[in-house]
Amino acid sequence: MPNFLKTKIYELIGIKPFNRTRRRISFFLFLIYVVFAVHGCTHGRDKDHKPPIPVVVQQVKTANLPIYISALGTVTANYTVTVKTQVNGQLMKILFTEGQLVNAGDLLAQIDPRPYEALLTQYQGQLLRDTALLNNANIDLKRYQQLWREDSVAKQTADTQASLVKQYEGAVKIDQGLIQSTYVSLSYTNITSPISGRVGLRLVDPGNIVSTTDTTGIAVITMLTPIDVIFAIPEDNLPDVMKGDQPDKNLSVEAYDRQQNKLLDTGHLLTVDNQIDPTTGTVKLKAVFNNEKYQLFPNQFVNIRLLVTTLENVTVVPTAAIQHTSNSSFVYVLNPDQTVSMKTVETGETTDDTTLIKNGLTPGQSVVTDGADKLVDGSKVSVPGSKMAKSEKTGKRHFFS
Repeated sequence: MPNFLKTKIYELIGIKPFNRTRRRISFFLFLIYVVFAVHGCTHGRDKDHKPPIPVVVQQVKTANLPIYISALGTVTANYTVTVKTQVNGQLMKILFTEGQLVNAGDLLAQIDPRPYEALLTQYQGQLLRDTALLNNANIDLKRYQQLWREDSVAKQTADTQASLVKQYEGAVKIDQGLIQSTYVSLSYTNITSPISGRVGLRLVDPGNIVSTTDTTGIAVITMLTPIDVIFAIPEDNLPDVMKGDQPDKNLSVEAYDRQQNKLLDTGHLLTVDNQIDPTTGTVKLKAVFNNEKYQLFPNQFVNIRLLVTTLENVTVVPTAAIQHTSNSSFVYVLNPDQTVSMKTVETGETTDDTTLIKNGLTPGQSVVTDGADKLVDGSKVSVPGSKMAKSEKTGKRHFFS
């Protein structure tokens, strides 16, 4: 820097040019002062011209709003059957696979039939013997009756023979009953499924002796289609349910997984319990599901949504647009000049991500759904994709594409 210029600067800041070190220190202090002064002016201008706050907006709409009651439910099979033996004997074969889907009447297991076959042969032999005795007694009865009419034998002899015929007829009936009972027992050696459903784990292995007094059984079968879900709702919601619980109007019920992300199945309300639990203040309901894809499993916990009514042609906004204070709720409404205004609203029911607006907004207005945490009443905003913004590089206004 030329000496005369330095001298002028020293004179400007009131420093005498007599000490080189002092002059250098004073010169650098002056430069620092200039830098801070320029930065302060620039910062002040930046405060006066804050950039617009980027936000996301959505329109207030008129739509039909479904009203649901949420509850936690337990999946319950319509029928659960423990398959047990009805005769005693050795288990010869297991004819099902664990976890297999079976139909009513399918063969599941076999018990050794030989003792019952032998017993059947014995009873059939007794029937033949007693039948022969009955036939012979009938012949004798006819002979004695003829002789009595001819006054050749006493009437007592004919009556005794008639009584003997009745005894043999009774013996034949007993034999026939024993044969039928044995046939039934023999049929029980083939264990069949009483219902259609899914077989659980095998509870006994082939080769074991099974009896009618066993408590564990051979396997457990549960019916999966259709299947029920039992859930409880607060007693305050019962009037809404009973209003729609008509024979010609089955309320729709949805079953979701634990995270409430996946819809497992859709069914309908089957019935409402006849009393309220006084300890919990809830009432039990039962819904039925077709469960064609086997998404519901017995004793599974599911999240239930019961559709009780649908509000038609109401004003709704995304729930994300609703902001709360200690006394009220409000939204930020987008103005034509790209500013926002705080608007107090009266809200109603909320379903999923949609909230009913009873008062404060009209359809067609735009409300802020993202970025509201940075806003105050009158804030300048920019809406990417729809509103004009100023380019930081060129300083020109353009529309975002």
